[in-house]
Amino acid sequence: MNVIIGILVTAAALWVTTAVVPGIRIESSVGAFLIVAIVFGLINAFVRPVIRLLSLPVTIITLGLFTFVINALMLLLTAWLAGNIMSIAGSGMSKFFTALIGSVVVSIASIVIGWIMPGRD
Repeated sequence: MNVIIGILVTAAALWVTTAVVPGIRIESSVGAFLIVAIVFGLINAFVRPVIRLLSLPVTIITLGLFTFVINALMLLLTAWLAGNIMSIAGSGMSKFFTALIGSVVVSIASIVIGWIMPGRD
């Protein structure tokens, strides 16, 4: 049950992100948001821990700020894997900065929505 709630919270956070960040677009359907939330959750479950471990020295040196870069890279990877369902506008560094802002919004929205959702531990 917690997995389903987690997917719904992530989908809602992605919806908030597409509403707030102009460069991030997800197809306007509930199914698309759920698919992207599942892909994002799988990436965060399997890829992100490996990247965090490999970048631990840089994260320590930057006092944890490099975590924002990791989150942006996970969002870019999600957009790449989701294909036509999700896109991040721009190219090069502008695309990265859009993903960086988007990852911050996803994090904040997930925390706030998690607080609001009943039965979430």
